[in-house]
Amino acid sequence: MAENSQKNNPLHGLTLEMILTDLVTYFGWEKMAEKIPIRCFQFEPSIKSSLSFLRKTPWARKKVEVMYEFNYPKIQKAKLQKES
Repeated sequence: MAENSQKNNPLHGLTLEMILTDLVTYFGWEKMAEKIPIRCFQFEPSIKSSLSFLRKTPWARKKVEVMYEFNYPKIQKAKLQKES
């Protein structure tokens, strides 16, 4: 039953690093900073520094997760097109 409860959750099984990497690949740091205006996206952005901030800041992490969930279909489509 636990498996069925997660089948429609695009975040299930993903790490924060995977989510952030997909978003940065799809949007880029500049667009990320526009959509979620936090310093780790605006000034000298990196996956490492952003992960550090997001792990300590629940409200920012939630914004990133919501952004990922909202854009999940587009991100997956872009990933499939890159593989082809």
